[in-house]
Amino acid sequence: MRWLIRSVLALSLLVFLAVAAVFLIPSDRIAGLAADRFAEITGRRLVIEGAVRPTVWPVLGVQTGPVSVSNADWSEGGDMLRAEGLSIALDMAALIGGEVKITGIRAEAPRLLLERARDGRENWVFGGQNGGSAAPGMPGEGTPFTLDLAEVTDGSFTFVDQGTGTRIDLTGLDGQIRIPAFAGEASFALTAVMNGQDLALEGKIGAFAPFLDGKVVPLDLALKAGGADLAFGGRAGWNPLAAEGDLTADLGDLAALSALVGAAAPDLPAGLGAGGITAAGRLTVTDKMSVHLRGGTLTLDDNRLTVDADLTTGGERPKLSAQVAAGTLSLAGLIGGQGGDIGGGARGGTQASGWPTAPIDVSALGALDATVALSAEAVDLGLARFGATRVVTTIDRARAVFDLRQVAAYQGNISGQFVVNGRGGLSVGGDLVLADLAMQPLLMDLGGYDRLIGTGDLRLKFLGVGNSVDAIMRSLSGSGSLSLGKGELRGLDIAGMLRTLDAGFVGEGQKTIFETISASFTMDQGVLSNSDLDLKAPYVTATGSGTINLGARTLDYRLRPVALAAVDGTGGVMVPLLITGPWAKPTFRLDLESLARERLEEEARALEARAKAEALEAEARAKAELERKAEEELGIVRQEGESMEDAARRRAQEAIDAEAGRLLERLLGGN
Repeated sequence: MRWLIRSVLALSLLVFLAVAAVFLIPSDRIAGLAADRFAEITGRRLVIEGAVRPTVWPVLGVQTGPVSVSNADWSEGGDMLRAEGLSIALDMAALIGGEVKITGIRAEAPRLLLERARDGRENWVFGGQNGGSAAPGMPGEGTPFTLDLAEVTDGSFTFVDQGTGTRIDLTGLDGQIRIPAFAGEASFALTAVMNGQDLALEGKIGAFAPFLDGKVVPLDLALKAGGADLAFGGRAGWNPLAAEGDLTADLGDLAALSALVGAAAPDLPAGLGAGGITAAGRLTVTDKMSVHLRGGTLTLDDNRLTVDADLTTGGERPKLSAQVAAGTLSLAGLIGGQGGDIGGGARGGTQASGWPTAPIDVSALGALDATVALSAEAVDLGLARFGATRVVTTIDRARAVFDLRQVAAYQGNISGQFVVNGRGGLSVGGDLVLADLAMQPLLMDLGGYDRLIGTGDLRLKFLGVGNSVDAIMRSLSGSGSLSLGKGELRGLDIAGMLRTLDAGFVGEGQKTIFETISASFTMDQGVLSNSDLDLKAPYVTATGSGTINLGARTLDYRLRPVALAAVDGTGGVMVPLLITGPWAKPTFRLDLESLARERLEEEARALEARAKAEALEAEARAKAELERKAEEELGIVRQEGESMEDAARRRAQEAIDAEAGRLLERLLGGN
């Protein structure tokens, strides 16, 4: 900045040399001397076209025709500076006294091009390898000057960084600069167009000379673009960049601010700035390019937050650490709008035709890493509502983990983790524990279902992949369990339906009072499967199994009574109950066909058992008859506890022994 201001002043002063000798030496000669001196100092060619005209009244000064300053030899962007004309006015008395007091500079249609080469060289730095004799300590350096008024009309400014590809263009530039005291306060104001967007910038510099050297000085800035306003008041310097002061911002016109940086306006959901954003706080920027906010307030639509935050930029990505507190936080738009828009909640619920298919953009997760602790008195997600909430969010390489430290919800509590992974697509997952939750308001918010009254616990592990709510719901996998205490199922009298075999026990006034309900389940490809539901009620005990298609929003479930009693204490026919169809309007049907099939199967099993028993009985009779005949014909007499086979072996052994004895007697008798 120092070199740039020196260059402009050198140009102005050298051109003004014509005034001192304008009546003694021809003006074109003076212009030539000025151009030569400028080239010697800067190494750049100064061209003043046309005559240099002196003015005596009402001010002492000089006017030129078109003026141009050549660019660095490595640049291909044309002249560094070109103006259609310059008007320069000096206080001659001050100049004679050794003080440079510029009463006015006016540039008509100036075009200024600042460039940084790929190797880091800058076209606004002169001397040394950049050309020219300019060097620290050169005669005249640091000479104080004042500037009553410098004006630019219909100008343009371009900055190009060839190394990074950055380009900034300002057109239609009109501005004024005042430096009434070299070491004192200076002010400026400008209007311009950047990327098609009008902007206005005003500022006051508390100490111009130190600021020119890059030092930290008092500084006030105000920027306006469209309906957006930003203001800073405090202290700042530019070598190195550092600032500390109060920041206020009204970012209601994000489209205008986005246009300034050449980006599309973000499509923010309701509750996160769709209708307006304001911010304020104490801002500190260090020479290590870290940003710190203390006592900050942030208003996003109707949400008001207090924020203390630290942003560092030294790693692979910026790193944000923040403490955020809020009252009631409305985030219904965060997951696609109001409950009715996304297929849940009292404003639509099960009547909605399906899940949203609009793409979910989580690319912002990759912009920085973060650790953000949020505490709120209440949180409304539209789909669900929570009380006192403490959540720590950690973002690492486009993966966000929400650690639920405390979430009061539906008269109970929720704990665990919820994950949004934006690495190479979108996936969501979680490991949640929901304890002592009131089921009626919970299911009313989640699915518009108000018929289940009771308090229960739910454990849930899940993973879903897809770029829309619909895709995620159709891909869900995981497992969980449900346990309910005493409660009521309205609109359906299961015991009455099973007792009377009448499927009409549905509708207003019907209900099932239960003692407990428990079940476990698995999920695969968006289909929830259960096989161990256990329902205990005063007049019925039942088990259940079936599927709930979360993606298609349909039911296919079978409830089977295992014990049934009428009001008078007598039993009933235990007929399975089928629940099928869409969530919006399920169908209840008694499974009489299944009952008949089961009865036939039971009778077939009974007949088979009876046939087996008769066959065994016939076999026993035949065996007994054979044993009787063997006893009669062979003389076998079974002893107590002895089988027929053992008796036969014993009888055979006795016969062998007797015969052996007779043979021995004959042999002995023969001797």
